[in-house]
Amino acid sequence: ADHAPFDLELRDQRLPLRDRQPRDLGRRLLQHAEHHHTQNHGREAFDRAKAALAAWKHFEFNWVEVQPQEPSISPGTVVAVLIRHYGFWSLNGCRVVYGLGDRSLGPAFGFAYGTLANHAERGEEIFEVSHRSDTDEVVYRIRAASQPRAVLARAGYPLVRRLQARFRRDSGDAMLRAVAHRAP
Repeated sequence: ADHAPFDLELRDQRLPLRDRQPRDLGRRLLQHAEHHHTQNHGREAFDRAKAALAAWKHFEFNWVEVQPQEPSISPGTVVAVLIRHYGFWSLNGCRVVYGLGDRSLGPAFGFAYGTLANHAERGEEIFEVSHRSDTDEVVYRIRAASQPRAVLARAGYPLVRRLQARFRRDSGDAMLRAVAHRAP
């Protein structure tokens, strides 16, 4: 598929999500949100969670679609996120900006993407799975820092925040389904 409209340079530098303090971008502070979903327990569940994340299974629910289907999570990959909300559709461009951890080694794995100029928000989102050795839990984490960019996103900011919370919840549920499913 031709993603030329979404293959735009990021207008903003990568946002420092690893730093817990909100940053001032011009006149407005970024809104930070983080949500954890316990997925299952054990090493096999962690392996399934890493595979699901790499295959973008966390976007498999009825009101969100990512194009192309199952894109790479390599830095530089551009995706279009199609969202059905409040009676209309929006199309938002994002680019994978960095990876987290090593899929074959280590207790955590994931990636982050940043929004492109045509996205309704300005920001970055981390998607990560981890295996906690102390509890044997497999946890899916979404961490985001954003601020409205589009006029409609600014005007409807409370609705945007509600939609973002719904995304985090539904994405966690999608990962639960993916991690629970075992290959025959």
